[in-house]
Amino acid sequence: MVDQSSVGHRFTPVTARVEPGRLRYFLNTLGEQNPVYRDAAAARAAGFAGTPVPPTYLFCLEMMDAEDPFEMLTSLNIDLARVLHGEQSFAYHAPVVVGDTLTFRPRVSSVTEKKGGALTLVVIDCEVTNQNGVHVADTSRTVVVRNG
Repeated sequence: MVDQSSVGHRFTPVTARVEPGRLRYFLNTLGEQNPVYRDAAAARAAGFAGTPVPPTYLFCLEMMDAEDPFEMLTSLNIDLARVLHGEQSFAYHAPVVVGDTLTFRPRVSSVTEKKGGALTLVVIDCEVTNQNGVHVADTSRTVVVRNG
């Protein structure tokens, strides 16, 4: 079972390039039609230096390019069959655009027991920087582990 000793645990950083084809596939999957995400001219007209990514794309990009997308589960001894998605959030500090190379640095920021220990909430915070070392975003996700 995950406990307070996991707080501060860092996972392997992930480096991922924002590629137009993969982004287009993501947009098509979501049914996202906003031209700002699909057309460089529309993105420039909206004030972006390039075609930006929608907020939730960072989670997908991190998992797609991770050498071991389940490292968090294996290193904390969490059984995938007991995992539920809790919540996720994003704080953008600068735009992320096609052509950027991002580095994700995830770490466990909190572990909380709920329902008398029946559930454990593990919060993973992640700092995201671009190829210029600019801190572009912070993401947070809560993984709910059913115990027992």
